[in-house]
Amino acid sequence: MTDDRYRSPLGTRYSSPEMQRLWGERYRIGLWRRVWLALAESERELGLDIPEAALAEMRAHLDDADLEAAAAYEKKFRHDVMAHVHQFGDQAPAARAFLHLGATSAFVTDNADVLVLREGLRLLLGRLIGVLDSLAQFARTHAALPCLAYTHFQPAQLTTVGKRAALWMQDYALDVEELTHRLETIRLRGCKGTTGTQASFLELFKGDHAKVRELERRIAAKLGIPRVFPVTGQTYSRKGDSVIVDALSGIAQSSAKMASDLRLLQHEGELLEPFEKDQIGSSAMAYKRNPMRAERRRLSPSNSNMAKPNCSLLACT
Repeated sequence: MTDDRYRSPLGTRYSSPEMQRLWGERYRIGLWRRVWLALAESERELGLDIPEAALAEMRAHLDDADLEAAAAYEKKFRHDVMAHVHQFGDQAPAARAFLHLGATSAFVTDNADVLVLREGLRLLLGRLIGVLDSLAQFARTHAALPCLAYTHFQPAQLTTVGKRAALWMQDYALDVEELTHRLETIRLRGCKGTTGTQASFLELFKGDHAKVRELERRIAAKLGIPRVFPVTGQTYSRKGDSVIVDALSGIAQSSAKMASDLRLLQHEGELLEPFEKDQIGSSAMAYKRNPMRAERRRLSPSNSNMAKPNCSLLACT
């Protein structure tokens, strides 16, 4: 079946299959269901009358959501979360009365979004470490190979190809530190009820504040992120998103710096990207050697396409 709808090149051209899967609908709904399961399990552990059969049915249907059926429910209810509550209830009828008990939509969506962000950061961290490993091999191989350094893109003094690569590595190493910090300090929204007051959970547990606090602690532990925002409104603080965007911006800056250097050095003939047998440099100028990898290649742990020094030209300098 052909889908004629617009598809963003950010997803189809520049992102990896792994990252696309993480942000895809099926993976996200699987996380919603795990958040609901963590809530129901914790509520049962703390004394609410939720039968084990309900939990068993939930566990049996974490990854087989019927997205078409949920879309039909959403068309009827005009509410995405409640559409999936009803569809999950269809598959786990013993749990229908206990799904989403005491929760608000943001409990599901915000906590699941944080889980997606965590997995995305983990994936990106692995890719960055792979890039650093490739650059390290490149830097060691060419540590003593002399080349001309530039300031203001004007000929300056001699440096080495390995030293240039070490500059790129240093930027990426700082990004690894920042990503590691963000992974260590990422926070869930937690279990805060509708507007962050936890009133609905206090009602469920008959005013027992200790049980409500323990409920949140248990849910966070089950989801694998022990830190939660101590105070929220309907949603968690969007500062949690902005600091992650800052970290991603840092990676983009490092990549832009390295890619710009490579493009300039390719113009000078000092570092050249590989040019494949059937590659076309330009639709009108077949002789062109556009640095297409530097312009658009996503981060990859592979070093097979690393730019190579043009040693004959370097020797001439």
